[in-house]
Amino acid sequence: MDDCIFCRIARGELPARLVYENEQVIAFDDISPQAPVHVLIVPRTHHESLGDGVDAELAAALLLAIPVVAEAAGVTRSGYRVIINTGPDSRQSVSHLHIHVLGGKPMSHRMLRFGDEAETTR
Repeated sequence: MDDCIFCRIARGELPARLVYENEQVIAFDDISPQAPVHVLIVPRTHHESLGDGVDAELAAALLLAIPVVAEAAGVTRSGYRVIINTGPDSRQSVSHLHIHVLGGKPMSHRMLRFGDEAETTR
């Protein structure tokens, strides 16, 4: 997709601090980090979500990149959180499949629940 920001980063048209890359995926620091470590792993080919024609080979490449990114970011031993948002209700901000790898601080013991203050402020 020509105007997709993640496609443009994957093609080298926009700058990003790369953490990892191979033939199928690219990983880079999130421009608006939600934790000290916040890396996005995206497929080089455009897919809006896991349900958008992602085959087993690409799904495996995305998943196998997670521990490599965690190691490169220095959060393997302390721990990290992995999130995939899909669609507007999940607050997916870019319509290109991406995996968030977050770490570098203790995470909350729970995820947001429906009705929590942060949930109701959208």
